[in-house]
Amino acid sequence: MKITNLYTAAGFGDVSHKSLLVHDSPYFKVLNFNFRPGQGLPVHSHDLEGQVSIVVLEGEGEFRARDDARLPARKGDVLVCDIAEPHGVIATSEMRVLVTIAPPI
Repeated sequence: MKITNLYTAAGFGDVSHKSLLVHDSPYFKVLNFNFRPGQGLPVHSHDLEGQVSIVVLEGEGEFRARDDARLPARKGDVLVCDIAEPHGVIATSEMRVLVTIAPPI
């Protein structure tokens, strides 16, 4: 059993986004990203089977998808998609997200 407090383990980076590998196993990977406004994960996909979730823990921004689709991303929102489906997120305020990838890549 392992406990990680995301709020004390990783702050917001000054130059680029700061991430924290929370968990990595053969079954799933968990990452915490802390973005400043304008930072994020560009729309991308992986030619693999599996799923990804992006949970907004604080802040606001947009989930991004194929064809420049944009959906609001607010505290408490969860995006779940196949990892082969284009996905991304961009912050419009300081934004903390938790990304889970299963199986891990």
